Amino acid sequence: MKKITEYTVKNLIDEPESLAQYAGDVMLLVNTASACGFTPQYAELQKLHEQYAVQGLRVLAFPCNQFGKQEKGSAAEIGAFCDKNFSVSFPVMAKIEVNGAHADPLWRDLKNAAPGLLGTKSIKWNFTKFLVARDGTTVTRYAPKTTPMAMVADIEAALLQN
Repeated sequence: MKKITEYTVKNLIDEPESLAQYAGDVMLLVNTASACGFTPQYAELQKLHEQYAVQGLRVLAFPCNQFGKQEKGSAAEIGAFCDKNFSVSFPVMAKIEVNGAHADPLWRDLKNAAPGLLGTKSIKWNFTKFLVARDGTTVTRYAPKTTPMAMVADIEAALLQN
């Protein structure tokens, strides 16, 4: 598996964005959706971003419409939703697929590096989260029901690593 910082993804306006810009940072990558029961987690993701960005935490949202068709919006609609409802100031990337034949390569590798419960690789629902260490290796995977604030101890520990 490549380091996370070796990937290029597309941002919300469909332009390539290299994750190399986050080399040396701790990253929290989340597959998101605007019409999900877990959507209020955007507020906690924003809080983490505000609290820890100065220490090197980078929250990155990856909208996905694969679960219950809960992210139907266009890029402009997704951006407007995040801004209006949660004042999101962390990067929101282009809509992707996280499972199946068309799964984004980054997310394929994340799933392989940090399998879920009982070693399952597929993403089960929106708001699955991956915490990535400063060296670009995946640290751990969190289930959708794990709130971002429940991850604070792990985030703080990752931020202390050099």
